[in-house]
Amino acid sequence: MQPLLYIQDLKKHFRTRHGLVRAVDGVSFEVAPRQTVALVGESGCGKSTIALTLLRLVNADGGKVIFDGVDFDAVSPAERRRLRHDLSIVFQNPFSSLNPRLRVRDIVAEPLKTAYGLRGRELRARVERHLEDVGIGAENLSRFPHEFSGGQRQRIAIARALALEPKLLILDEPTAALDVSVQAQVLKLLRDLQERLDLSFLFISHDLATVEYLADRVLVMYLGRIVEAGPVGAVFQAPRHPYTKALLDSVPVIDPAKRDRLKSLSGEVPSPLNLPQGCAFAPRCAWAAEDCGHAPPALTGSAKGRLAACYHPLDSAPR
Repeated sequence: MQPLLYIQDLKKHFRTRHGLVRAVDGVSFEVAPRQTVALVGESGCGKSTIALTLLRLVNADGGKVIFDGVDFDAVSPAERRRLRHDLSIVFQNPFSSLNPRLRVRDIVAEPLKTAYGLRGRELRARVERHLEDVGIGAENLSRFPHEFSGGQRQRIAIARALALEPKLLILDEPTAALDVSVQAQVLKLLRDLQERLDLSFLFISHDLATVEYLADRVLVMYLGRIVEAGPVGAVFQAPRHPYTKALLDSVPVIDPAKRDRLKSLSGEVPSPLNLPQGCAFAPRCAWAAEDCGHAPPALTGSAKGRLAACYHPLDSAPR
């Protein structure tokens, strides 16, 4: 099956007065139709920069993006605008991503008027349908964002993102600003919408529990590169990269018998302006060896779609 989204060697660098920051440095992955792929990692690893680059909110410095069989850089600006209708995003904080001066009906109607020129009854019917899809009734059309709870505001943001009926929805930390009980409601809504509307998700998060619930495949990022990839269950049960293991070991658990397994990741993240010559995780890695400092390891595969960028993956022979 042809992937809906195919990314090859994507790069995005930012020039600062102190030097070059390689925010995204040669990232490759794909998203299949009706699949959820999660990007996880610490803050600043490049997850959101990938999302912004895919939407062309910032321009890439290299690599190839093929969406629905079409190369983004090989088409006219008009065709690229049409392709963007099939890509949409839900941001982390619904209060800051919704215009506080617009009523709910106008927030959801805006992309429909801009893209399709809808007006009148047809526009109102579409707005009501999309709000109904996320559990917001027509009686709320005249209300402002501040009159809703955080979970309801995020539902409105999802309705706006779905207004153009995209094929791929980018979810950038969509539950991070919500209470735990509300997070569960929004995640269930997203799963239901995916099944009903045949959506694909690129799910960006640092919350491994939500990733395990929603995603089919996970990509673990560290300082602009993917260091491990594979099916969520397989990666979480038996991580191959030491960084993935460190992330999983730092997750609090309810079971008192397992609380002694909680470990925080030691060491400081290297400066993105001065990365190590070899593996960027080596200064924090308990398994680092001499060869880890020579050159960055390549992302290589094993059975069942497992990939890891490590000279000494955790499933290799004991050292």
